[in-house]
Amino acid sequence: MHPKRLSSGRRDGKLAQKTRFVESIKHSEETSFSVSNRDIDSTAAIARERDGVPVTYAIVRIENVSTRFAAASKSGVEVLCDVDLTIERGGIVSIIGPSGCGKSTLLYMVAGLEKPTSGHIRVDGDIVTRPDPRVGIVFQEFRIFPWLTVMKNVTFGLEVKGKTSRDEREAIARRYIRMVGLEGAEDRLPKQLSGGMKQRVAIAQTLACDPELVLMDEPLGSLDSLTRETLQDELLRIWGESHKTILLVTHSIEEAIYLGRRVVVMAPRPSHVLHSFDVPLPYPRDPSMRTSLVAGELRTAIWNMLRGASA
Repeated sequence: MHPKRLSSGRRDGKLAQKTRFVESIKHSEETSFSVSNRDIDSTAAIARERDGVPVTYAIVRIENVSTRFAAASKSGVEVLCDVDLTIERGGIVSIIGPSGCGKSTLLYMVAGLEKPTSGHIRVDGDIVTRPDPRVGIVFQEFRIFPWLTVMKNVTFGLEVKGKTSRDEREAIARRYIRMVGLEGAEDRLPKQLSGGMKQRVAIAQTLACDPELVLMDEPLGSLDSLTRETLQDELLRIWGESHKTILLVTHSIEEAIYLGRRVVVMAPRPSHVLHSFDVPLPYPRDPSMRTSLVAGELRTAIWNMLRGASA
């Protein structure tokens, strides 16, 4: 049996789950940020150009971050230990590591959804204490509303913010629906979409709110290999058009290399940064680069590092 509509209780529950993050963003937008926190020190200030993209300073600075989860023992479980990492503006940085090493936890702390036990995370110089309108997130699961059309899913965040008229919201949505290749599907419901199309909706929904930084937690992990590779190329195209900074968590070494300007390798729990590899492949990326000698050598180096750390 396939009911046409969710019961009001289930519908309200799922809506509340999605709106909590967006409402906190709205609250953050209404609160001015401290100018004193925007001082960029010599460590974060990076003035150079890579692959034709000017990089003036770090958009994210993770400073000696550690995290413990509550457990039966008094000390708890240490997940992250003294993580120190800089993310430059305008690029794609991939994070890879063993399962359970805290990659997603680190991403959620950058988003302001979780707090570190010690250390600080800065976005554009401001210490992260709550969700920030400058930061958007795409989850691994297809977190779109099953009872809303593609158009209404993409305009949802804009409507919650209440900053534009309906015509303006739909104009913004159409731009990103076109960007992710879903033009003509505006009136479809999620049940009429493939898995890859649903994730495109989620990406458009995030980009429509115009964040400076886009966090992606295994966004293509649940897709078949052919769809995954197709969407990797689409993601690179979208990045080229939107000029956003993307911080991506993945379990695929090949994906990390193909998408990223850098690949950050995390150690097993308690996790820290083992190494940050620059990817010596130019943009725009071409599918033939997946099997290039350079990509193969880098994959081997990352795999050996992960295997050695887990031994």
